[in-house]
Amino acid sequence: VGVCKQEMLQKKNAVLVDGVILNGPIMDSKAGEKFVEEACKIIMEEIVQKADDVTEKVCEWQAPEKLKQILDLEMRDAGECHQKILQLCRDVIKFSVKTNHPRFFNQLYAGIDYYSLVARFLTEALNPSVYTYEVSPVFLLVEEAVIKKMIEFIGWEEGDGIFNPGGSVSNMYAMNLARYKFCPEIKEKGLSGLPRLVLFASEECHYSMKKAASFLGIGTENVYFIKTDERGKMIPEELEKQVQRARKEGSAPFLVCATAGTTVLGAFDPLDKIADICEKHGLWLHVDASWGGSALISRKHRRLLHGIHRADSVAWNPHKMLLAGIQCCALLVKDNSGLLKRCYSAEAAYLFQQDKFYDVSYDTGDKSIQCSRRPDAFKFWLMWKALGTTGLEERVNRALALARYLVEEIKKREGFQLLLEPEYANVCFWYIPPSLRKMEDGPEFWQKLHQVAPIIKERMMKKGSMMLGYQPHRGKVNFFRQVVISPQVSREDMDFLLDEIQLLAEDL
Repeated sequence: VGVCKQEMLQKKNAVLVDGVILNGPIMDSKAGEKFVEEACKIIMEEIVQKADDVTEKVCEWQAPEKLKQILDLEMRDAGECHQKILQLCRDVIKFSVKTNHPRFFNQLYAGIDYYSLVARFLTEALNPSVYTYEVSPVFLLVEEAVIKKMIEFIGWEEGDGIFNPGGSVSNMYAMNLARYKFCPEIKEKGLSGLPRLVLFASEECHYSMKKAASFLGIGTENVYFIKTDERGKMIPEELEKQVQRARKEGSAPFLVCATAGTTVLGAFDPLDKIADICEKHGLWLHVDASWGGSALISRKHRRLLHGIHRADSVAWNPHKMLLAGIQCCALLVKDNSGLLKRCYSAEAAYLFQQDKFYDVSYDTGDKSIQCSRRPDAFKFWLMWKALGTTGLEERVNRALALARYLVEEIKKREGFQLLLEPEYANVCFWYIPPSLRKMEDGPEFWQKLHQVAPIIKERMMKKGSMMLGYQPHRGKVNFFRQVVISPQVSREDMDFLLDEIQLLAEDL
């Protein structure tokens, strides 16, 4: 190293500062380009080209301590050669869950969209941050166009919005925005002197509502959970009772969160009736449509969200049903008067200068609680451009048709029992092994059935054949929740799922 440094210093105009040679770049661009080229080849061969291959494993299961040893996670003083790093890339792929596999049914996202993937490659390489037009001109205009189109599907004539890192953050944005609208002075004066604020959400709402209430200082005890019916839908009459109760207690109700597509059962709250109550009591109506919002794209299924145009704000995650790629989540707001910016702006003079040479209304970063922000709308936009609204609609319709096919097959097969008829892509069911089928319905039966799903899940994971979620829920013992999303899923995969459960449980 000393010899190299001397050679560089002898070159014309060589500069040495604090022992560091400043001439020329420090990185070997050619070697870096070669590494990227080889890594991209691995990505194509091991992820993209195998995305629809059902003979591949969904996961290569390893226990945590064993996986730590395989991956060699230790970071050392000296860097390692490119071949070692490329092998690490292969290992990361090998031991990661293949969420783009046709038999990954575990979450509310799945599959691979090639246009969205390319969009992610582009944005990762460009490394933009979406806050000012000067550093992110294309992506700010794209976000504006996507938000405008999503607003049209909600049914608003105008509106505003921002893309966020997850539906949970969108719900937090909405809660804070509703509170700001209710008492704008909170932005400067804080919580002191405010009445006890109360908000309402269904028993089936996403857990992010409790987290947001905690994070924002509202308090989880001030989230009033409204009873739901047997299908998991909020009961409007119960909401009315709880609003009146809060007022009698001297509290200040300010927000109702309805859910369009609950996490477990896939239920859609009756938005029109809830909106009537919100109008009557002057409450902000937020609709968490993170999961169910994509049904708006389908002319056949948008009826599930009837009344959503009456909401004040909507959370909608295109990375779920529409495969825009994690993360791609929008908060959409009916108010177009600049409410978002008034609520969140800090007017940083070093970033949002008002004497720039272009229209500074395009510097939208002050609407966000983030500074650095990813261009998530671009994934959705490029995919939408490629497929058109018709192509996106086809994805929704096919997913729900496959869910319906699965339901009918479950009804035909001995040992399978539906919890309820689904209205969306969530299919919830028990599998009852032969040893339990003649057992009397009682505490012992349900206790034994509770143990079945975890054992089947362990076996499928270790075999790598598929991934399917399970959970207990509101007094019901463990059951499977099958979620259909990916357009790569076929009728054959639905048959395989049921066959595989029977195979994995034949000795139980």
